[in-house]
Amino acid sequence: MLNIPQLLATELDLKPFQVQNALELLAEGATVPFIARYRKERTGEMNEIQLRDLFDKYNYLTELEERKAVILNAIAEQGKLTDELKAKITSCLQKTELEDLYLPYRPKRRTRATIAREKGLEPLAEFIKSLNVKNGVAASLEAEAAKYISEEKGLKTPEEALKGASDILAEEVAEKSELRAYLRDFFLETGLFVSKIKDDYPEGTTKFEMYRNYQIKVKNIAPHNMLALCRGETEGILNFDITFDEDVVLGYLESQIIKTKVRAIRDFYQVMLKDAFNRLMKASLMGEVIGEKKSYADIESIKTFETNLRELLLSAPAGMKPTLAIDPGFRTGCKVAVLDETGQFLEYQAVFPHQAAEQRKKAAQTLKNLIEKYKIELIAIGNGTASRETEEFVAEVFQTLDRKPIKVVVNESGASIYSASKVAQEEFPDLDLTVRGAISIGRRLQDPLAELVKIDAKSIGVGQYQHDVDQKLLKKKLDETVESCVNYVGVDLNTASKELLTFVSGITATVANNIVTYRNQNGAFKNRRQLLKVPKLGPKAFEQAAGFLRIRGGDNPLDNTAVHPESYSVIEAIASDLNVSLNQVNQIAENLKKVNLKKYVTDTVGEPTLRDILSELEKPGRDPRAEFKYATFKEGIKEITDLKEGMELEGIISNVANFGAFVDIGVHQDGLVHISQLADRFVDDPKKVVKVGQVVKVKVLEVNEKLKRISLSMKAVKQ
Repeated sequence: MLNIPQLLATELDLKPFQVQNALELLAEGATVPFIARYRKERTGEMNEIQLRDLFDKYNYLTELEERKAVILNAIAEQGKLTDELKAKITSCLQKTELEDLYLPYRPKRRTRATIAREKGLEPLAEFIKSLNVKNGVAASLEAEAAKYISEEKGLKTPEEALKGASDILAEEVAEKSELRAYLRDFFLETGLFVSKIKDDYPEGTTKFEMYRNYQIKVKNIAPHNMLALCRGETEGILNFDITFDEDVVLGYLESQIIKTKVRAIRDFYQVMLKDAFNRLMKASLMGEVIGEKKSYADIESIKTFETNLRELLLSAPAGMKPTLAIDPGFRTGCKVAVLDETGQFLEYQAVFPHQAAEQRKKAAQTLKNLIEKYKIELIAIGNGTASRETEEFVAEVFQTLDRKPIKVVVNESGASIYSASKVAQEEFPDLDLTVRGAISIGRRLQDPLAELVKIDAKSIGVGQYQHDVDQKLLKKKLDETVESCVNYVGVDLNTASKELLTFVSGITATVANNIVTYRNQNGAFKNRRQLLKVPKLGPKAFEQAAGFLRIRGGDNPLDNTAVHPESYSVIEAIASDLNVSLNQVNQIAENLKKVNLKKYVTDTVGEPTLRDILSELEKPGRDPRAEFKYATFKEGIKEITDLKEGMELEGIISNVANFGAFVDIGVHQDGLVHISQLADRFVDDPKKVVKVGQVVKVKVLEVNEKLKRISLSMKAVKQ
């Protein structure tokens, strides 16, 4: 069998000790964030991306080895496992190749070939094979086939017998792994995807218009085009297929199978090969090629989703400040929730500024009173229905204030899903759905990461064809992204929700719930060691989690840093040598620059960890996220009908796809900046130019009100 660690080291250009140690840590229950952050000495400073890639490939090869064992056993039970076949199977590196090798031995339903064998035609097939040699002699196939005529077996003519023998030979050809591999590669390299929109959909009536008469090489199709074709077919709007030169395919099969120069035998084989390809190979190989391109498109789309989600989760927080959150509405009014500087819900009011003048006046007074009463510093306005009108209303209220809060329009995607969720019901059992939604909008502004982890990542509103890709893989990768972001930022142990705590390295849902319960019963944590008093949080979980949890104003200033408790003794030794108190951690960092780090290296704390400690102590407790910025939408532009070609607007990137970026410009319909309009240079990947949450300036190129499409340009405006 394969030497998986050695294979991974070679494939990923890693040293054997890196692979071995990383796999050992994984087997011990360590998480990727923990290994990447606190076990750099053991892994040779592998980062999260390298570790996840290693573990994914390790899982693939492990599953491959398990499948090989099943297949070898199945073939051996049939008494057909030769040394040559065993060697091919054991050295196989791809699941597709392995299944090709197993295909001839896989249990089958009754086929034309099995029926022919039941009629006793295998000897006839073997006879025909014996004639297919380089210097073969002519023989009468009909005369030989006549020997197999049997009323009892339903073989009335030589032609029927020859047809049965052909079925046996066709199945043998169709199951040859080397032929399937060659043809699969041939279709991937030279095939063409072609699509047509069905006649039921006149021109200009569908979002799949570009695929009306579409043609592109299989090898060149972009992931988003592949997913669009699959969705269009699923929705019944278009048909797509792969075209290729069948003469070349049949020519290849003949060159590989036909050896004889005898015309009668060649003619028989040519007919048989055409049947083998069209009946037994074509559909399955086409499906495999489409599946391979779909799988690649899924992976690329999920990568884009991961990037967008990471940018959204790591969006700059406006800060934990008194906040007024508004979920806008026309007929049902605006739901207004007040949150304090810790995100706690304080008060709720419903106002109706978009109805009668008297109602608007009353709403303005209510808003003013709330702002003054709670010393509001932030106002979060959801970007749904009536958002722009509500923003203008708030601006009017500002005219009556001496001190004006910061007003921000917040993306509310998924807020309604959160408000109806079990999480929201447990958090606010006595509040209406609409109030919960307003609270979520406000908390998103205060701290996007802490609030967004409560929502299924697929509902957050970023991504590309997320409902069309492999859902199991999507969930795995998005969960990994959330875990990575939460541990990168760190979590305040005394304010974090149980949902946020669940994503901390080493903490399960049960332990997260126990932490919150312990905190509610015993008050705020004073130090990290107190975690060991939490039920079911043992030494292993403490080791994994402690470095990612923060305690502000606790017993030990190091508890508010990313320094792991296992390294405290080293810092204490350094502080003692420098004659500096731990309460003056900044001074430790300043003086450490003058110190030889090697002096403090131990068996468990090496130079990489010491460098991390130095970096952390320079700015203890800092938030690694960017500085908060927000977009200002243009006044008077509320609906798509207000847009005119040539307008220059400010907006915020709401989503990034392989083909461009979507921008919220405040008209309830995001505009698209095509990849060709992102910059005045060639862009091969939009993620290299823009990111979710980025404030940008755009120019309106085209507006299609019927299809609700807005074309924008960034390169036409100075950023």
